[in-house]
Amino acid sequence: MIQERARVRLEYEDGVLHAAVYGEIDHHSARPLREELDQALYKYRPRRLIISLKCVSFMDSSGLGLILGRVNTAEDVGAVVEVTDPGTQIKKILTLAGASRLANLKIQG
Repeated sequence: MIQERARVRLEYEDGVLHAAVYGEIDHHSARPLREELDQALYKYRPRRLIISLKCVSFMDSSGLGLILGRVNTAEDVGAVVEVTDPGTQIKKILTLAGASRLANLKIQG
């Protein structure tokens, strides 16, 4: 089976950085995603970072770390993070980790 590595499409408009993630988020793909997201956060300094997980087919604990780490980075630049469209398994991972209790993170979908 060929694994589809995660990639991200970024768009910035009116203080909102949209990050649409595609593929599988694991320990191999989390680092380049993190670097790309952090670079965009520091470049644009948005008020909101919206991470769409609609097209993510798999996410392990590295993906959780990716999201929680971006909450910290977003806080550094004065932004809040919204995660949209997590699949059932991904939503379960976020819930079990207590991500919904973070003041600077909203999970929708």
